[in-house]
Amino acid sequence: MGKKEDNIKKAKNLMNKLDYIRNIGIAAHIDHGKTTLSDNLLAGCGMMSEELAGKQLVLDFDEQEQDRGITINTASASMVHDFEDNEYLINLLDTPGHVDFGGDVTRAMRAVDGCVVVVCAVEGAMPQTETVVRQALREKVKPILFINKVDRLINELKVTPEEMQQRFVKIIAKFNDLVNKMVPEEFKGKWNVRVEDGSVAFGSAFYNWAISTPYMKKTGLSFKDVYDYCNNNDQKSLAKKTKIHEVLLDMVVDHLPSPKIAQKYRIPHIWRGDQESDLGKSMLETNENGPLALMITKIVMDPHAGEIAVGRMYSGKILRGQEVYVVGMPKINRVQQVNLMVGSDRIPVEHVSAGNVVAVTGIKNAIAGSTVTSDSEDEPFERIVHVSEPVVTVAVEAKHTKDLPKLIEVLRIVSKADPSIQVNINQETGENLMAGMGELHLEITEYRIKNEYGVDVVCSEPIVVYRESIAKKSPNKFEGKSPNKHNRFYIEVEPLPEKIIKALYSNEIPSNAKKFKKEVVKILQDLGMDKITAKGTFDIQGMNMLTDVTKGIQYLSETHELIAQSFEEVMKSGPIASEPCQGVLVRLVDAKLHEDAIHRGPAQVIPAVRNALYGSITISDPILLEPMQKVFISTPQDLMGDASKELNQRRSVVRDMKTEKDMVNIDAKAPVAEMFGFASSIRSATGGRVLWNTENIGFEPLPRQLQNQIVSQIRERKGMKPEPFPAEYYMD
Repeated sequence: MGKKEDNIKKAKNLMNKLDYIRNIGIAAHIDHGKTTLSDNLLAGCGMMSEELAGKQLVLDFDEQEQDRGITINTASASMVHDFEDNEYLINLLDTPGHVDFGGDVTRAMRAVDGCVVVVCAVEGAMPQTETVVRQALREKVKPILFINKVDRLINELKVTPEEMQQRFVKIIAKFNDLVNKMVPEEFKGKWNVRVEDGSVAFGSAFYNWAISTPYMKKTGLSFKDVYDYCNNNDQKSLAKKTKIHEVLLDMVVDHLPSPKIAQKYRIPHIWRGDQESDLGKSMLETNENGPLALMITKIVMDPHAGEIAVGRMYSGKILRGQEVYVVGMPKINRVQQVNLMVGSDRIPVEHVSAGNVVAVTGIKNAIAGSTVTSDSEDEPFERIVHVSEPVVTVAVEAKHTKDLPKLIEVLRIVSKADPSIQVNINQETGENLMAGMGELHLEITEYRIKNEYGVDVVCSEPIVVYRESIAKKSPNKFEGKSPNKHNRFYIEVEPLPEKIIKALYSNEIPSNAKKFKKEVVKILQDLGMDKITAKGTFDIQGMNMLTDVTKGIQYLSETHELIAQSFEEVMKSGPIASEPCQGVLVRLVDAKLHEDAIHRGPAQVIPAVRNALYGSITISDPILLEPMQKVFISTPQDLMGDASKELNQRRSVVRDMKTEKDMVNIDAKAPVAEMFGFASSIRSATGGRVLWNTENIGFEPLPRQLQNQIVSQIRERKGMKPEPFPAEYYMD
């Protein structure tokens, strides 16, 4: 029996032993060496040949990933590791580091309990490192640290052993700073990493060696020995003495929690249901005999098996042939196959139980972020909060008319597999819009549609997605009349306070305001909203709120559903440019209703409320918000002028500039709209000698002098008159 088969057998046997399971992610800034590291861990555990490890990149099995040398999909793999005479099952999720695929990182964090953050010894903690630490801590996932590419410090930068240690101290201090800034209260001070206790390891994923304090004690190697091996170009012998997979997996088993421990503090954080219910108790105890709860974090498309849903089992077990529900979907789904994932291989098993990562086929209704249960009434897991939202759109057309039906099907599949891609299929205009995190994200998705799904498509130039908001409170209430003139609604709008927008964005306020009324009212009051406004809240759409502050109006509660419907419609497409609204607080202040229910149906209420909303936004100094990006550039001093020139042409603001030896680090922010083509221009301006990256940081008001011009452009593109309607238009 080969080592791989032997491992698969062991993995099956360990699945029920919760204390011997670790679910981990590997996360880092782009190119700091995550996938090379994951490969070496798999090879060390006998899952692929050791000679190829780090060169084969088993987890990058998508050909686009191999062409571009970056990880796009989160792959998953299980392996078995011996630690202190016990065998442990380690379920590993490799995640992307490129900012455009940040959504994948956030989803992977939902499925794991701990993560290894990889930081490059030469570059140190980079912006994306900060983002992945934030993503981990937001999901209550415990991080430990691996400092990679140590060989480059010695061989390229020629540092002395003392300088090397100073560098490590700096990186560790920065990492602990990040953790302390964002760690949940209950773990303050407990989740810091320290060299002494072995929660930090150093090494080179490329050359397959690593070292940590406990391992030095075990093998008698000292820091100086490691330095000498690298200095004498003999990393092969070093890799034989301190194998990277042993050092790192020892660290994982020793410092990261088992599902049994982690679920106790993670479930209350990611699930808002009743913890005293059967399902609640079963999840807190990771009970394999309880009701089923599976959180889907990824959909993988397989040409033979179709859609494979990968996710984390929090309770119960999932069996072949079982009937399950995707919460929020009406149909029953029947499980066809249950698998463990090993690199790109799927190993069919009879069942997978709580505390493990599973890959299932047959759950047709699932998308990444769905909750799968045995009872359709169960409370779903919290929605996954992404660090950034889709900000760039392209229109996608089929080259040949005969491919149209197939294109629509493929777009649906694509948005299912990657929820960070939003697809909007407009039946009326025949336009298919695809929104993503950035240019690269959309390019790769376009490549997949052409090559994996075989549909020849043409994409438009990328367009930026704006948001609409208001700059001040409406000067008076605005009246909306129903077409039969028997019903009137009076509405005011005002900007939502920044604190509340933040809380809505990071999912601290439940979006179902009706179901979690008490909780919503309490949070809003804690954030400084007055009691009457908070108590009246009855609908939340994105980062906008609707509240009823009227008193004792007859029949009004019967029209609440319809009022909420018109509110949601207007918030998805505002009056200035028909873009989504953000940060608007809508107050219903008065209403006059016909006493006969037949005269206040949907055809009367919806247009009346819609006009009142459009009108009140129009008189409240409406503004456009544009998506912004942080831009980090690290450039040699002699090229600083060229790099700054590139930034200045793009309406950017330089926030900070630091000089380190002969390099200058520029930290700026710029509008996404101005950043198209930045990659090729900065490369040609600096002969490719510059390191740079970007990160989306949300929306900011567009400069006033540009607003009219951009509004006209958007409206014309959407086939509307260039000027928005004045308030009078909504008065009839």
